[in-house]
Amino acid sequence: MATTELLVRNVRVVRPDGPDGEPELLDIAVNDGTITRVAPDLPADDAARVIDGRGLLAFPGVVDAHQHWGIYNELSTDTRTESRASAQGGVTTSLTYMRTGQYYLNKGGPYRDFFPEVLSKSAGNAYVDYAFHLAPMSAQHIEEIPYLVEEHGVTSFKIFMFYGSHGLHGRSTSQSDFLMIPPDERYDIAHFEFVMRGVQKAREVLTEYAPHLSLSLHCETAEIMTAYTKMVEQDGSLTGLRAYSASRPPHSEGLAVTIASYLAHETGLPNINLLHLSSEKALSAALTMASAFPHIDFRREVTIGHLLADVDTASGIGGKVNPPLREREDVEALWRHVLAGEVDWVVSDHACCRDELKFGSDREDVFLAKSGFGGAEYLLPGLVGEGTKRGLSLQKIAALLSWNPAQRYGLLRKGKIAEGFDADFALVDPDVQWTVRAADSESTQEYTPFEGFAMTARVTDTFVRGNHVYADGKIQGEPQGQFLKRGR
Repeated sequence: MATTELLVRNVRVVRPDGPDGEPELLDIAVNDGTITRVAPDLPADDAARVIDGRGLLAFPGVVDAHQHWGIYNELSTDTRTESRASAQGGVTTSLTYMRTGQYYLNKGGPYRDFFPEVLSKSAGNAYVDYAFHLAPMSAQHIEEIPYLVEEHGVTSFKIFMFYGSHGLHGRSTSQSDFLMIPPDERYDIAHFEFVMRGVQKAREVLTEYAPHLSLSLHCETAEIMTAYTKMVEQDGSLTGLRAYSASRPPHSEGLAVTIASYLAHETGLPNINLLHLSSEKALSAALTMASAFPHIDFRREVTIGHLLADVDTASGIGGKVNPPLREREDVEALWRHVLAGEVDWVVSDHACCRDELKFGSDREDVFLAKSGFGGAEYLLPGLVGEGTKRGLSLQKIAALLSWNPAQRYGLLRKGKIAEGFDADFALVDPDVQWTVRAADSESTQEYTPFEGFAMTARVTDTFVRGNHVYADGKIQGEPQGQFLKRGR
């Protein structure tokens, strides 16, 4: 009887904590979804299944810490299709954002009623493992934080700083309807403060979860965006993605980062994640705040979209996203910060928005288009290809995509190819030329802002807890993904 269920031989294992340089050629043994040995020349005669890794790179499965399943499509359907796209890109764990209000399930109310429905709709549909970040939109939600932590293992929460008076896609006059919160409540800076106090109170009471209880913030300032949107539209000289970037200027991000950071200082909440920083001004503000408040453990996130595309190179207004794609100067600045070790993780911000929803009646009017696009398919190959060209080591890539987010968000069996960890890994060919085509994606999104981009690395195989979910250019088998309770 075989003593090893799966043996993947002849792979160059990339370790997030290893020295920079050429990864060691090793074999990976798997039993019951767990890595049991990582060593050279493991015996194959007692393995039930042996796969030749062909000398490819073996990365820890990507922990994509920022996705949005179900925002524009029905959640159960989106879970199935977009988790397929995730596996295609080497993602083995998706952390997806969820909130009450318009979009997603299109309902308000307590999370005690709402979140079980979320779990029910996603169950049995995911090809990768997954967990949820939740956004406390009302005072009642703040009170529910301890319940969500203990009952469901939700350890990460989110604030959308611009939602108080600016819509998801642009200016709005009906935010209370959009947010579906009680009429006597406001989603504003005071609410953000109370969310922070609620998360910190949970950390103080639920001490075993405290290291992994954190709050994430989408940092843009509604008042500045509303004013600048009016200015850009009245001026009329800018169009497309450049107009959208100008309507949500980088200093709006920097100001929001500063406000959020001071509130963290005021409330004593040490675990703060600054999401999808898109500009030099945003990252500079984040680093300034880290220096000003060294007792706050800030983590800084950047998306693959903001690293690969700019307002000129993205394929049309399908690249509309919040915060916007920026000028090439900001892209280069983000890379400088990544190479300097000042970015903690890279994500996709995957939000599948199909063509019929994405574009308004005028397909050239960026202000009529919906915000967000998919991109998990390109996360690992994009960072390997572009990053290595710029001098980013394979080991740093593994830390940015896997180890760092896994540790922050309480996924203690994820993020590393080592004994005792879940058998999540992706094989990557770093020497292949290919061109991004939306038609080749497993996502239901019919376009991509990366259309025509040249890639120099490709995921060939993806394993989730030892299940070979992607091989030979195709998704394999039925969904095997599991909901993950976190933090203990």
